[in-house]
Amino acid sequence: MLDVIVKDDILQASLNEITEILGEERLASITIERAVIGLFFIGVKLSNGYGGVSYTPIKSIPGAVCCPSSASGFPIPGKIQGARVTNYVKDIHSQSAVRKSFAIAVLNALSHACLDAREPQNFVVEKGVDPLDVIDIPGDALVVVIGALVPYLRRFKKNKQPFLVLELDARALKEEEMPFFRHADQAREIIPQADVLITTGTTLINDTIHSLLSYCKREAQIVIVGPTSSMRPTPFFQRDVDVVGGVLVTKPDELLDTLSEGGSGYHFFGKTAEKVIYRPI
Repeated sequence: MLDVIVKDDILQASLNEITEILGEERLASITIERAVIGLFFIGVKLSNGYGGVSYTPIKSIPGAVCCPSSASGFPIPGKIQGARVTNYVKDIHSQSAVRKSFAIAVLNALSHACLDAREPQNFVVEKGVDPLDVIDIPGDALVVVIGALVPYLRRFKKNKQPFLVLELDARALKEEEMPFFRHADQAREIIPQADVLITTGTTLINDTIHSLLSYCKREAQIVIVGPTSSMRPTPFFQRDVDVVGGVLVTKPDELLDTLSEGGSGYHFFGKTAEKVIYRPI
């Protein structure tokens, strides 16, 4: 795994902000209308009409789901629909990666509701934009990517951009990408060299994000990207993140249908969810 585990206070800070914006009474009245734990993503639709997604940490499941030890790490089937969101957001502190990711999907849906409930005060929202469209990466800058983010690796190779990929599983990279591979255990050594660090919200699920951010040099540009990171962005900015890229679910039911059929981001981007970025003012 990626270095030291640190408590997920970004998630708690995001939940605190959501509670402040929506209010405890309103938050307590919102329930889960529908949920899907898909092969690639977990998705929820809330009773207020908002949807949220988060990565399915499939590799964290120790055995087949028919095994009681594995099933205990999941939200209880048959008990989710109609349950209050307050019953699930507390799982942002769960030791089960699946339960935690489910809680993050709920958090992301609530964060979308907050955007409509209150005009952002300390950040700007840009829809239909990718983080790499708004950051300036000098041609000689070293980019360190946490995980095999295929579209970004393709772009860096095309532009001959210097980059390294920190990844647990070398099989996630193509043969021609292996010169750029560094095992995730080298994070403490590699990240301080980065002029640009790009990571995903998956690091929120495995509790590594705070240690990874702490390794960055002061002048590094930091980007958090992916559907899992679609929550309130202020806690990221307070930790020197420059751009947060996520998604806003535009058609919750259609999105959940796609996830239930094994769909991935390629199947819902621009169709049932749109890319969005947040930048601090």
